[in-house]
Amino acid sequence: MIHKLLTEFIGTFFLVFTVGMVVPHAGEANVIAPLAIGSALMVMVYAGGHVSGGHYNPAVSLAVLLRGRMSANEIVPYIVIQAAAGGVAGLTAVWMGGYENTPMTIVSPLKALTAEFLFTFALCYVVLNVATSKNTAGNSNYGLAIGFTVMVGAFAVGGVSGGAFNPAVAVGVAAMKLVAVADIWIHLVADFAGGAVAALVFRFNNPDDR
Repeated sequence: MIHKLLTEFIGTFFLVFTVGMVVPHAGEANVIAPLAIGSALMVMVYAGGHVSGGHYNPAVSLAVLLRGRMSANEIVPYIVIQAAAGGVAGLTAVWMGGYENTPMTIVSPLKALTAEFLFTFALCYVVLNVATSKNTAGNSNYGLAIGFTVMVGAFAVGGVSGGAFNPAVAVGVAAMKLVAVADIWIHLVADFAGGAVAALVFRFNNPDDR
């Protein structure tokens, strides 16, 4: 278990640290940030997927649990270590970046909830299908598919919700003051809901894959 948790900490740390180091410098033409964030997730999934599953995201861990590919006694340690890594990464980015951030204004909580739900669902749906399905076992493109899903989501709705799609990222961006602490509930509710629904859809579509 210690190897899995260490792997989850490292992967989540570098994902959130990348967010903190690229988003404040992205400017209005926010092209580099989604590419860098999606790539960071991709390489960390490839690096740690064989050890811990490469979740780096409490919503993904919940989806994998509900899908039936994770034991119940692992879910709490996974979520705790992922959230801790997000917080440490956020504080490290603030210290290393040396800048003060103004939290983004979420104009419509309902739209932000919808955006976070949709792309967290998409992320977890992709993870379950490319990394846990018996029909795609042994494929070599799972990391690319997962990273690109986050990249697409960041391009599509980053300006609406902040584009976290991950409660651990939400913890980190709150520590970095990229989003207001008072708005974190949006990410927590929507992201966990997206992961749960993705698991239900996967189970419905794959009744013989348990």
